Amino acid sequence: MVLKEFKVACIILLWTAMAQAQYSLSGTVLTEDNAPLPDAEVYVKELRLQTKTAANGAYTLSDIPPGTYTIATFAFGYKVNTLQIQLSGDKQQNVVLQPLSEQLSEVVLIQEREKAFALQRLKKVEGTAIYAAKKSEVVILDQLTANVAANNPRQIYSQVAGLNIYENGDGGLQLNIGGRGLDPNRTANFNVRQNGYDISADALGYPESYYTPPAEALSEIQIVRGAASLQYGPQFGGLINFKFKQPNPTKELELVSRQSLGSYGLFTSFNSLSGTVGRLGYYTYFHYKEGSSFRPNSDYSSRNFYGHFDYKLSDNTKLAFEATKLNYLAQQPGGITDLQLYQNPAFSNRERNWFQVDWNLFSLRLDHRFSSKTDFSLNLFTLDASRKALGIRDTDVKVQDDDDPEKPRDLLADHFKNWGAEARLLTRYTLFTQEAVALLGVKYYQTYNTQQQGPGSATAGPDFSFATEEFPDYPNQSRFTFPNLNLAVFGEHIFTLSDKLSVTPGFRFEHIKTESEGVFGIQEKSGNRVFARNFLLLGIGALYTLSAEAEVYANISQNYRAVTMNDIRVINVSLQIDEDISDESGFTVDVGIRGQWGKLFSYNLSGFSLFYNDRIGEIAAQTGGGSVRGNIGSAVIYGLESLVDWNVKNTFFPRQQKVRLNTFVNLALTNSQYTKAVKGNNNVKGHQVEFTPNVNLKTGLNFGYGNLLGSLQYTYLSEQFSDATNAPQVIANFPQGIIGAIPAFSVMDFSLAYTFTKHWKLEAGVNNLLNETYFVRRATGYPGPGIIPSEPRTFYTTLQCKL
Repeated sequence: MVLKEFKVACIILLWTAMAQAQYSLSGTVLTEDNAPLPDAEVYVKELRLQTKTAANGAYTLSDIPPGTYTIATFAFGYKVNTLQIQLSGDKQQNVVLQPLSEQLSEVVLIQEREKAFALQRLKKVEGTAIYAAKKSEVVILDQLTANVAANNPRQIYSQVAGLNIYENGDGGLQLNIGGRGLDPNRTANFNVRQNGYDISADALGYPESYYTPPAEALSEIQIVRGAASLQYGPQFGGLINFKFKQPNPTKELELVSRQSLGSYGLFTSFNSLSGTVGRLGYYTYFHYKEGSSFRPNSDYSSRNFYGHFDYKLSDNTKLAFEATKLNYLAQQPGGITDLQLYQNPAFSNRERNWFQVDWNLFSLRLDHRFSSKTDFSLNLFTLDASRKALGIRDTDVKVQDDDDPEKPRDLLADHFKNWGAEARLLTRYTLFTQEAVALLGVKYYQTYNTQQQGPGSATAGPDFSFATEEFPDYPNQSRFTFPNLNLAVFGEHIFTLSDKLSVTPGFRFEHIKTESEGVFGIQEKSGNRVFARNFLLLGIGALYTLSAEAEVYANISQNYRAVTMNDIRVINVSLQIDEDISDESGFTVDVGIRGQWGKLFSYNLSGFSLFYNDRIGEIAAQTGGGSVRGNIGSAVIYGLESLVDWNVKNTFFPRQQKVRLNTFVNLALTNSQYTKAVKGNNNVKGHQVEFTPNVNLKTGLNFGYGNLLGSLQYTYLSEQFSDATNAPQVIANFPQGIIGAIPAFSVMDFSLAYTFTKHWKLEAGVNNLLNETYFVRRATGYPGPGIIPSEPRTFYTTLQCKL
């Protein structure tokens, strides 16, 4: 009887909930000439609901409870329209957008963009992805005054909390960022994507990124921390997604040409074409770069082509094809010792080290909207790429010549072939009077990589052919293939418990099969190995809305990092690999508050903890010099991350429309400790985790008047360690530069930009304004071994033409 009454009560409750009023808001977005505006964004601020208009300018937002809401609408080249509506039933609301005046100054244009600041952040739901309750950050490239021609990461990522950045002095050819104790080398601890698909060599088997898109081609960079493990892959770092500029919807042809010159022979030429013709949209560019570092033996040149072509099959279906081609050749000056750094940071004794990359990416994406509530995406992508490293990698850094010129160089030649398919289905529905969002996805990913190591030629130039017959007894030889397979099923669900509180649980099931087939050494020892594993990652997040401008978020998600199979078999005289090295596992916790205070402040304040099991790292070898890489032990990394942006102009002189003045403070305070050692590594327990400066500060000033914009930025990182034994820095005649602390450093950057007309713009700046001598990396392999000095004071200037 009690059970029956309970069932009746549940039915009544469900019926009552379903009977609660939910309304729709629809209409058309028009120009002042009454023409429909496609791809305009309509956003309900209080509910964080967002949609885009169809080809006829129409939009629909469903399942909105009654109330008063702020509706913001914006489109490329138009002023943001903000209005308040009272919703007590289904409502039709047309919106007319005014074009931006050609006479507006750059400061006014930026202020117009800032009206849509909340729209530019990652919302709870975007496309077929869920970001609710996650620590996410977005870099908006159009709002930067920085050295984007050289992809300067200090400036580009200045407002992303806690990032640790390697600097190679290669004009931004490679991006090396970490954070929270993660090794920055080639951003290998993040899942790196462009427009939503993988671009690294092998997302699990070799997740290193040798290709970085030019910042001049990007609209934004999306960064989601460790909780991205459920939707994008199990990596501890999370997701980095490079989002390219889209076709100009209001022009058939738009040309942007940017020519840059800088110190040490830097020259870059970026040229793009964009437009929309009927249902066809396109964005394409060619980017050329050449130059050298402040050290000898450091010339580089690159060529990069990208093409995006999309076609609207209907108002609800779009097909997009993308192709990317990158090729670059760089001479690498090698590493130096601590003593050499302070005697002459420009010293180089590696005259025969070269590095070559050829990257070819293709993607085909289908987006379909089944209804206003259900979206589907299918992304097919493939990579055919190679990297070749050639040179001398002796443990000791020679003081004079690099070696006997008749001695063969070490040659590593890797070829990466992979393809994948990722499908996502996202639907919105009403559950107990509240909107719920469900996401289900599946990813199939298959790779077939090859690696060969052996003697290179004894010449000085970039000859990437093997000289095995000439040097048959060369000790560093191996030949391997790595057929890897990955199948993942993932899902997340937003349960809205009230108007203020939502909970988002999620899962990711992974099947990973990694294989190695080949031989190594002169005796050709077998290195065959098959390693298959299945595991389930779980996570849950909560989001509480304090007001229309502030929210509290919390998230806990499991992480996993597979051993990179083809990295294990590289023979390196300065780095030994533990034969029993195994995968890492752990989880990440984020808790924070973010939002805005009127038009004066924006902020994101959070605490985090990252828990590692079987963390992989490097410790000094007991015999023979160099380092040993393997599982060190369990570790915990925790800290506070904060970003506060203060609009000084709105605070003190809000009526001065031609003035721009704001300052920001990006501060991360981090602590770390090895809590447990494995394999007798008792000398690491209680030590600080590598790549973890206690203080990571970036602060600066953005200013402007009329058409003149500027930025001044200061960066400070406290001391950090490069190995788990926390070996101190030794400034003596020590022949190795791969072991030791990385001392604290500070650096300042200054940039200016002036717009002459709507077609012409001039940019210029100085990096490392105070000419500090410092370094952030001790490389055990290429481009080392040894310390890689950061660049001294450098200058750049860019002329842009936009037609």
